[in-house]
Amino acid sequence: MSTLALYTYFRSSAAYRVRIALNLKGLTAEQVPVHLLRDGGEQLKPGYLELNPQGQLPTLAVIDDAVGGSRHLLTQSLAIVEYLEEVHPTPALLPTDPIARAQARAVALAIACDIHPLNNLRVQKYLKGEMGVDEERAGRWVRHWMETGLAAVEAMVKPHAGRFCFGDTPGLADLVLVPQMFNARRFNADLGACPTLVAIDAAASALPAFADAAPERQADAPA
Repeated sequence: MSTLALYTYFRSSAAYRVRIALNLKGLTAEQVPVHLLRDGGEQLKPGYLELNPQGQLPTLAVIDDAVGGSRHLLTQSLAIVEYLEEVHPTPALLPTDPIARAQARAVALAIACDIHPLNNLRVQKYLKGEMGVDEERAGRWVRHWMETGLAAVEAMVKPHAGRFCFGDTPGLADLVLVPQMFNARRFNADLGACPTLVAIDAAASALPAFADAAPERQADAPA
């Protein structure tokens, strides 16, 4: 048997994905807050860099209680979710059909690899700091990549969507989509081109597995 510890931050999109996945699987993980802004960012301190050399969230520590408490460290949110899927295959987060599985992964990767990295904290800090981009133009940057990226995801999802991205059961694509929709609203992105995604986000966010993972419900969220 393994014990899990998730290094997280309430507003981290990548950690948010893993929190949803854990909830969907019915798994409990100790939440270890890592503040991304305090004191220059706790994720950049030597103690955390020993866990995750990239200095990013999340990190999942898997403690093998059957082997003297040996600890394995997993990084990258999608790799962590795939691990959870392999070790705890039910309920499944991916469709059974190989084509549909590839399509679901493509949606998840389109968000996690093509949209999210262009608007995350370290990119914004570099734009505003090293590049001297003012707040208004930095906001335009974020909204542009969110709006164009999500419009493409809308087209990818629409042929397969039911209540969720691939039918009527939430899965990998949904747990990656919902945190990005949270970000889009936070930065006032125009979601007019994404009615399917808006409906899926609403349906998913009404489920306890998603609602309990939301930023405002985390112990490290500001009061």
